Amino acid sequence: MAAFKNLIGGAWVGASDRATFETRNPARAGDVLGTFPNATSADAAQAVAAAAEAFPAWAATPAPARGAVLFRAAELLDERLDDVSTTLTREEGKTLTEAKGEVTRARDILRYFGGEGWRVGGEVLPPNTPHAVLFSRREPLGVVAAITPWNFPIAIPAWKLAPALVYGNTVVFKPASATPLTALRLVECLVDAGLPAGVLNFVTGSGATVGGALAGDSIVRGLTFTGAHAAGAQIYARATQHFARVQLEMGGKNPIIVLDDADLELAVRLAVMGGFGLTGQSCTATSRVIVEEGIADRFAAALAEAAAALRVGDGLVEGVQMGPAVSAEQLATDLEYMQIAGDEGAELLTGGGPAAAGGHFVQPTVFDRVEVHSRLAQEEVFGPVVGIIRARDLEDALFKANAVGYGLAAGVVTNDLRRALTFVDRIEAGVVKVNEPTTGLALQAPFGGFKLSSANTFKEQGPAAVEFFTRTKTVYISY
Repeated sequence: MAAFKNLIGGAWVGASDRATFETRNPARAGDVLGTFPNATSADAAQAVAAAAEAFPAWAATPAPARGAVLFRAAELLDERLDDVSTTLTREEGKTLTEAKGEVTRARDILRYFGGEGWRVGGEVLPPNTPHAVLFSRREPLGVVAAITPWNFPIAIPAWKLAPALVYGNTVVFKPASATPLTALRLVECLVDAGLPAGVLNFVTGSGATVGGALAGDSIVRGLTFTGAHAAGAQIYARATQHFARVQLEMGGKNPIIVLDDADLELAVRLAVMGGFGLTGQSCTATSRVIVEEGIADRFAAALAEAAAALRVGDGLVEGVQMGPAVSAEQLATDLEYMQIAGDEGAELLTGGGPAAAGGHFVQPTVFDRVEVHSRLAQEEVFGPVVGIIRARDLEDALFKANAVGYGLAAGVVTNDLRRALTFVDRIEAGVVKVNEPTTGLALQAPFGGFKLSSANTFKEQGPAAVEFFTRTKTVYISY
């Protein structure tokens, strides 16, 4: 069994108390990928200190040279595509096709932000007085902490680490404990691409211990987090006590509205992609489908038939369309919400239980006649469980779509431009789709939610990333 280590100050080291944890294949319980250090708060502090020591030299490195490291890392990740994708499937469970798509996305993110090394700058402004120059410039924050989830174990780290590094910050990176090996493969590409010692530090361990230590460390000037709302709220409260900048993405309860003029076949396909792709383990997954009454019976029957036809199994097996839940705990959560939905009076159309033996497999599940204020309609399951909610008309559908605490992604299926734009105007979500699945994001576009889905401050990805990872300095010069 391979024993992996933390990266602190350019050295590969174990936890200070030598404690470790295992990571296992959710499709094959006996397949252990390796052991990782269960780091302490002292280890986290050591990583922060190493990042702080490396910061002045990295910040002084010309931005195009910083970008060149990202370009080289992208090349290395491309060369390692098959190996990293297989690791991702073994560790997180998604199908190999989905895994390759995620690794390719991480590669493209590195390339995109590599180019930012040639673009980052400021703004020249007209001065108020003669013989003067007035301009602004972008500068790095300093030490940044990145805490990432298990469901996109290489893409989400890439879209946090790449902008942090190209804009001149140094980083302490804590991956999810369920998927540290995939995250490590990204770190290895960056190190092998020539990243100087201490610029990127990699520390594994529990969120409460390592994440809490990073949030409470006053040397950390920025903290970017993706994960559950409860953990994000705790991190925000702790980090902002010392006025650190915080960026949060904390999940969703994402609806897709199907109007009575919609292409029914398209609507079913989008609901299947959004609800059951990635085993429903996406923050933008379609968990609610709000359908106009006139087509609800036909849509429900078609969606149930499509869900029941999906092939569930080990993501490394050709032809499998949906992999397992990431862990026994997540499988238990999926099954618990199926029970809750039944107890609340929802009508089970298909699924409703575990699938194949030998792993954490769960059936793609569809409930009909879900009440808008029920737990299934309000709480994030993070599994392949879709609830159909019936609506009288667009007005009723919008009310029901917005009647949740989250506001991450939302979609509508319609051929009526007026109704589509009414939806765009009135839906309370940070990502809005028309005739597209709620899942899937363009790396060059801002990403982030409203309401409980975020801190309602900084967006991620694309041109928005510079706003979080840099601060603005305004310069006045008279001559």
